[in-house]
Amino acid sequence: MTATESGGSVVRRILLGSQLRRLRESRGITREAAGYSIRASESKISRLELGRVSFKARDVEDLLTLYGVTDEKEREALLALVREANVAGWWHRYGDVLPGWFQTYVGLEGAASLIRVYEVQFVHGLLQTEAYAHAVVARGMCPTGSAAEVDRRVALRLERQKVLVAERAPRFHAVLDEAALRRPYGDRSVMRDQLKHLIEMSERPNVTLQVMPFSFGGHSGESGAFTMLRFPESDLSDIVYLEQLTGALYIDKRDEVAQYERAVEQLHADSPGPEESRDLLRGLLQLI
Repeated sequence: MTATESGGSVVRRILLGSQLRRLRESRGITREAAGYSIRASESKISRLELGRVSFKARDVEDLLTLYGVTDEKEREALLALVREANVAGWWHRYGDVLPGWFQTYVGLEGAASLIRVYEVQFVHGLLQTEAYAHAVVARGMCPTGSAAEVDRRVALRLERQKVLVAERAPRFHAVLDEAALRRPYGDRSVMRDQLKHLIEMSERPNVTLQVMPFSFGGHSGESGAFTMLRFPESDLSDIVYLEQLTGALYIDKRDEVAQYERAVEQLHADSPGPEESRDLLRGLLQLI
């Protein structure tokens, strides 16, 4: 199963959840009442409607009955979504090192048609070499973990990177702050190889890479790193992903997403273009 196909199960889960929410609200039924009908709590209904948990066909059938959906074709279409949404993604085999809150992101990343990122701490995970990723994980994400755990986390990152070279690879537009390129992870050879890899990846037709130099001064990415995901499904809104130390935020409210849209477009406008950014990378390479 490709990254896009398995990632699509997460998208289907979100689509199903949003449809169930619309049906519930159209009937004026509270989350508490909906939860009671399937022997669950109000918070369980909230998680279902956000697409954060898997669905049971029986629960969806009961909710559709409660919401007055009696047409067999409509019910079957939604129950087909249940089956598609419950397909296990490739990342589940990394469940021993993959936090639950990050599983959703990996699925969304694999299903996106456009990924836009701004990074300031280190090179984005989809662009890291194996040695650089090992240094990042060992120093930051897993400083007390065993060598085996570090290797598993790095393997997961390398598996994620396959999305950029897949048959239906998304467009990937990254802005890396100069700080991320100057901060050393690993020894000089690791950093040199990482910069060379960035130059190579920036020449792929689906990848646009820009560097925000120190010399520009303050810019629209002042709030820190973020990722924006867009999907081929027209009824699924863009999502902004903000990673934190022990969890993550998924923002999909239209007005909030619009603010990040403006910020990323300004970053694209203010940063040197792809060719000039490659020259900056070559210049940094000469300094190592």
